[in-house]
Amino acid sequence: MWIPPEEKDPILLHHPTNKSVGYFGAVRLRDGKFVYRREEENFNGMTYFKFIKHLRRIASHSGRWPVVIIDNAKYHHAILHKDWRLDAEPQFSFEYLPPYSPELNPIERVWKLTRRKGTHNQYFPTLDAIIESVENVFDQWHYGDETLRRLCAII
Repeated sequence: MWIPPEEKDPILLHHPTNKSVGYFGAVRLRDGKFVYRREEENFNGMTYFKFIKHLRRIASHSGRWPVVIIDNAKYHHAILHKDWRLDAEPQFSFEYLPPYSPELNPIERVWKLTRRKGTHNQYFPTLDAIIESVENVFDQWHYGDETLRRLCAII
């Protein structure tokens, strides 16, 4: 039976949105300390450059020479920060994983654990609710975490 539109109960429909949020992250293998940066726009050379400068600033306090292990995303090789990367070596060096091998990237294990602890089987009415849940997980790792240390250890 057909019901005229004016007699139906009102239904609120939400249009799909292209709003999203992503994170850059790094784990210090010595103690499992997690550093992240939220990115609400795009992952590109400029946003990645901001993250690695932030990471270097944090790492410089330790007096050690960190090695950043990264995959071959385009923004990791951006010309924008090429000179900066070269000037930072060897005190802050980059090791690139072989192409098409995400299983070798330790940070992928962190993202999987984050989804399991922060978003798995949950409903989030807003993007802000997702951000809060994920960053609550991240904040637990701020001062170091043995699970993260072991998860990212390269043996």
